[in-house]
Amino acid sequence: MAGARSRNFEGWPLFANSFRPFFLLAAIQAGLSILAWLPMFYGELSVSSAFAPRDWHVHEMLYGFLPAVITGFLFTAIPNWTGRLPIQGTSLGALVMVWLAGRVAVTLSADTGWAFALLVDAAFLALVVAAAAREIIAGGNWRNLPVVALVSVLLAGNVAFHLEAHYQGAADFSIRVGIGVVMLLISLIGGRIIPSFTRNWLVKFNPGRLPVPFGRFDGAVIGCSALALIFWIVAPLNAVTGVLMALVGGLHLVRLARWAGDRTFRERLLVILHIGYVFVPLGFILHAVAVFGALPPSAGIHAWMTGAAGTMTLAVMTRASLGHTGQALTASPATQGIYAAIIIAALARVAAVVLPAHSDLLLHIAACGWLVAFLGFAVAFGPLLAGSRRRALATMGVPAPAR
Repeated sequence: MAGARSRNFEGWPLFANSFRPFFLLAAIQAGLSILAWLPMFYGELSVSSAFAPRDWHVHEMLYGFLPAVITGFLFTAIPNWTGRLPIQGTSLGALVMVWLAGRVAVTLSADTGWAFALLVDAAFLALVVAAAAREIIAGGNWRNLPVVALVSVLLAGNVAFHLEAHYQGAADFSIRVGIGVVMLLISLIGGRIIPSFTRNWLVKFNPGRLPVPFGRFDGAVIGCSALALIFWIVAPLNAVTGVLMALVGGLHLVRLARWAGDRTFRERLLVILHIGYVFVPLGFILHAVAVFGALPPSAGIHAWMTGAAGTMTLAVMTRASLGHTGQALTASPATQGIYAAIIIAALARVAAVVLPAHSDLLLHIAACGWLVAFLGFAVAFGPLLAGSRRRALATMGVPAPAR
């Protein structure tokens, strides 16, 4: 429905659909932020931000990059949920400019002031929440309001991040709030789209055992996940938190096993969704191990953020970009290279925590993998998102159709 209506848009195709500018800019920002972060980590580069270097890095990943991807997905999905027209053209362009202004304000906040950076940065998610709530309520699509509620908590976490960094000197609580929201969004949305996409493909190309659709068990797992994450946000190293994390990790593994991912290896666009979701239970389990002193707490955080968030965002971005621009839903060699790069990045980043003796090498491998994945997405999919289909197909290694 949204795709059909978007074909009537007469402006620059980049602003015909929300996923186009936000997926492209999020990928560029994710790559450039890591390109800057590694020299910052080693003290070779600095930015004029009121945030400490680590906080700048965390903020731009958690409250900069991810909200852009979430917005691109959300405002592409909402017209299909509600039957209402998509946000496009001038309105979409204005929203993009607010997001870009937030990135500049945060990076230059030592010069412009932390309060100004807070107002500019928080304005983006505030507009997203208001617009999404308006569309869902007007369309009577009440079942998807929990998604908007989670984005509202993400907005609150972003505001808290600025306040905490300014008054406490470093962010802590607000980081866990943001990560918790992202994991719940992945659990909720991933739990709907992964079995659905898998079922559709299996019915057509590989008949047999099918995934179990979203049901009461999935709702119970998400509820337990929310409880465990609340405990983790409030008391990350408490023994009760560790037990809850271990139990929820096991529940997510059971959930994943119900989706028939082992039958999807022929289609890389599908199998990457299952691989990305593996990092959700892995993060819970690593957190449980950390509670009892066997690992640093950051192992689970990087499993979630580099692994689950990084892989799932690329999986959704590539699939949505192809599907909503009328391309075949199959992974080109370039797309498969992007997937390989993000998996390498995720494994190396977790290994850098687990194997501190090799952390320097593993950090560089992780950074390179992340750069190849996200800047590779920008190069391969950028022409398609901006409206040049023929150039995009050539970039991805796919022959253009004959005229």
